[in-house]
Amino acid sequence: MTRTYPMAGLPEQVTVYEVGPRDGLQNEAAIVPVEVKAEFIDRLADAGHRVIEATSFVHPKWVPQLADAEQLLDRLERRPGVRYPVLVPNERGLDRALERGVAEIAVFASATETFAAKNLNRTLESQFEMFEPVIRRALDHGVRVRAYVSMCFGDPWEGPTPVPQVVEVGRRLLDLGCYELSLGDTIGVGTPGHVTALIEAFGSPDRLAVHFHDTYGQALGNTLAALKAGVTTVDASTGGIGGCPYAESATGNLATEDLVWMLRGLGIETGLDLDKLVATSTWLADRLGRPSPSRVVQALAKG
Repeated sequence: MTRTYPMAGLPEQVTVYEVGPRDGLQNEAAIVPVEVKAEFIDRLADAGHRVIEATSFVHPKWVPQLADAEQLLDRLERRPGVRYPVLVPNERGLDRALERGVAEIAVFASATETFAAKNLNRTLESQFEMFEPVIRRALDHGVRVRAYVSMCFGDPWEGPTPVPQVVEVGRRLLDLGCYELSLGDTIGVGTPGHVTALIEAFGSPDRLAVHFHDTYGQALGNTLAALKAGVTTVDASTGGIGGCPYAESATGNLATEDLVWMLRGLGIETGLDLDKLVATSTWLADRLGRPSPSRVVQALAKG
């Protein structure tokens, strides 16, 4: 349906880090049954995903939508060549993940003082006291560790986030041994120039990923800027579901289908089957009781 028109300076291949089962479903008002979550993940793997963030070992009191993490992992039929990382907030969460034989985890940091207090009950500095033993122990067990940094572009309480502050937090996480750092635009206020400036401030994009929310319709433009700056891993959520339970102004994630449509038009390989992704989002929308916010899903599902 679309022709390919490559642009100079872009990667030939992009890894789509699928966050729908975790970052998408954690913000749903209703509890999604564990069997639906398991089928969702299986459908994502069938569509070609090779990285699917399955769940979170956050305390059920804070994120009740993901209280079934153990049951879900027990149900999963893990496919060869597919990674199923989980989010781990602290050492207790790590213990639970290790008990289930998890091979990859992610930790979640803040780039601002206020969000660190609201999300982690820590200061910007003391959050590292929580992450350091988690990362060290995970690595000692041969578990890979990814790091998210939230509020990288702006904070609803503090306003724009200073670039040097983001870089300092991010570099400390990388220095602790995280293999990848995902820069999060949690409330969707970033713009392409800001994205470029932040990535360039790190000096090298080699261990960076991006995680955009589409609050102001900037997610695809910001993604293109990140690709031009050398990033080759992009977080996305099938159907565009998700948000952040600790920031009311954080709306949905960048939709995987919208991302794949753009990348396909640019001739960039993802290994994903767009038709199967659209079918999965349509299937999930029926179970969530509302239409997918993805523009590509809306367009293709009609046709």
